[in-house]
Order: sequence, then C-alpha cells, then structure tokens
Amino acid sequence: MLHAFLFSRVGVIVRHWFEIGLNDGVMEHGVRLELRLLETEARRGTESAAQRFVLNRPLWRADLFDRLDRSAGTFAAAHYHPTFTGNEPCERVWDPALKEDPWHWALEQLADIGTLCEHNDVRRETVAEDIGDVADQRARIVQFAQDLGPTACTSVSQCFALTKDVSETVRLMVKSMDDLTKLDDEYVAPWLGSDRG
Repeated sequence: MLHAFLFSRVGVIVRHWFEIGLNDGVMEHGVRLELRLLETEARRGTESAAQRFVLNRPLWRADLFDRLDRSAGTFAAAHYHPTFTGNEPCERVWDPALKEDPWHWALEQLADIGTLCEHNDVRRETVAEDIGDVADQRARIVQFAQDLGPTACTSVSQCFALTKDVSETVRLMVKSMDDLTKLDDEYVAPWLGSDRG
C-alpha cells in the first residue's frame, strides 16, 4: 500500500515495508520514505481533464526499520540510501543519529530536498519551487510515516495487509537467499502463497 505526497516536481512516497536478508534470513520491517522526481508530462484534454502523474526517478530513500529478531522500537536496521544509479539504490548507509531518533532525523532530511537532489545530479533549481513546500509539510509527512512505523505494526497479518502488494518482491528475495534453511517459513507464508521457495 503506497501513499504519496505530491508537489510540483517531486513526490514523497511513504509506505510500510517488509524484507528478508539474503545472507542471514533476518526479517526487517518498518516505514520507507522515498523522494522521487515527477516526470514532466504534456497537458492532456480539456481544462477539466484528469492529468497524468509519473513518479519515476528515485533520488533518496530512508528505511526506518526494526529487525524482527530484536526488540520493537530499537530501529536496529534503520539506514538510508542517499544516491541511486538509475533505479538501484547505493549500499546501505548507517547514521547513528538515524537510529537514535529516526523521526527527528527524517524531519531534518526533508528540510532541504535540494541537497538530497544534488547528491543525485539533479540541480537544485529543478526542484526549487518544492524545497520550501516539502519543508513546510515535513511534519505531516513524518507523522504519517510514524503511523506506519515498525512499532505500529504488531502482527504478521497486519504487516502482510500493509505490504501484500510487494509479495512478488518478497518471493524474489526468498529465491535469492543463500541458505533457505534460515528462512522462517511460517512467518513469510502469507507473502509466498502457493509459490513456496
């Protein structure tokens, strides 16, 4: 289930996420925040016509995750991806401030999306009209993210309800695991459906 805050040139996607470590089978869940560039679309139809919105190019991602083998609310797997190569994120970047207070950290990040964009070779001028608007809306965005955070999700069924749209991705994770004996079959069963391993 995706939620998006759309501005003139960017969108901020907020969603609950679930994933499995390919090497160790450790399961993680929490909220994902992603900044994307809105593609420029030609106007279509009359003055009343619905317009097309395409959130394609990823520019920044924060994964405010717990590990399911640790206490809830420790944000033991919280990390971010400041850059992307095409659609692929860079390696995880760990920031002690992110783990210590993920919500304050997220507020600080969204205070200046111009800098986040520049890290991905998108000129500040490209998103200039949205910098102040995102900063003004960041408290609302982060509050929404908190409502989808790891401590707000307390059961397998709730986690699946929020992430069933990424079942194909979870199945791909399982197929890519180094050692399937590390997989918690019972926990991941909702995502796998009849496609077990």
